[in-house]
Amino acid sequence: MIESATKLSAQQAQFYDKNGYLFPIRVFDDAETAEFRQRFDDYTLENQERLKGLIPRERRAVYALTHLLLPWVHKMVSHPRVLDAVEGAIGPNILVWESAWFVKFARDPAFVSWHQDGAYWGLKPPEVTTAWIALSESTLGNGCMQVMPGTQNLQLLQHDTYDKDNALSRGQEIALGNVDEANAVSMSLAAGEMSLHHIGIAHGSKANTSDRPRIGIAIRYIAPEVVQDGSERQIVQLVRGKDEHGHFEIVEAPAEGISSIGTWEEARKRIMKNILAGVVPTN
Repeated sequence: MIESATKLSAQQAQFYDKNGYLFPIRVFDDAETAEFRQRFDDYTLENQERLKGLIPRERRAVYALTHLLLPWVHKMVSHPRVLDAVEGAIGPNILVWESAWFVKFARDPAFVSWHQDGAYWGLKPPEVTTAWIALSESTLGNGCMQVMPGTQNLQLLQHDTYDKDNALSRGQEIALGNVDEANAVSMSLAAGEMSLHHIGIAHGSKANTSDRPRIGIAIRYIAPEVVQDGSERQIVQLVRGKDEHGHFEIVEAPAEGISSIGTWEEARKRIMKNILAGVVPTN
C-alpha cells in the first residue's frame, strides 16, 4: 500500500506555482490501478461498436464526463489521494468541472496540438488545475503529455488550425510561431501516477508510435469561486469542502445500478454549447 495522503509539500507547491506543472505523483497502488484499468477495458469493450471508425475528436462523445455516469470513475476523481494533491494547487474547496479519457491506441495517429486550456474554456479566475491520471505507462514513445514551463504566466497565445487527428474538441492549436519545442518537458508517468497542470500552461502530446496503448484520464478541478462564460449553467460535482458561490449546478455521484445517462447527456450538451459557441471549424 502507498501512503494515504499526497498533500503537496511547500517545495512542490512552489514548483507548481512557478512552472505550472508537477509530476509524478503516485495516487493509486497496484491493486487500485489494476481494478480501474480492468473497469476501463470493460467499458471500452462495451462501446467497441460505437468507437469503430471514429476520428479522435469524435471519440470524446464516448469518453467525456464519465465521472457523471460511472461510479468507478467517480471513485477515481474523488479519491482522497488525488484530492490531497489538487488541494495544494487550488485550495480546500474542490469541484469537478469536467473529465475526459485521452486514449491513444497502439500506432494511433491521434495527437493533441499545442494549446492553452484557458484560451477557450471561459473559466475565470484561473483557480483551475487538471489532474492527468495514467492507467498505463505514459512515455514519449506512446504519446505522453508535454508542457512548456512557465507559459501559464504569459498572456494567452493565438490559436488556430484544425486537423482530423487532433483529439481536442475544437482542433485548436497555438500558432506554431509561438511554440519552441526545445523547451518542452515530457511528463512521463507510470500506471497509477498523475500529473497536475495549470489552466494557462501550453501543453500537447504527440501520436503513439509504439505498440502499447496510452490510457489516461484528464480531470478538470476548479475552485467554487470560478465562473464560466456562456449561456449554460454547467453541471459539476462537489468532491471536497463546500461551495458558497452557487455558480454551477451540483449533482450527486452516480450510483451502482441506477442510470445516470440523463445527467451525463445534459452535462455534455451544456459544456459543449459553452465551449463551442461561435466556433466553426475550417475543415
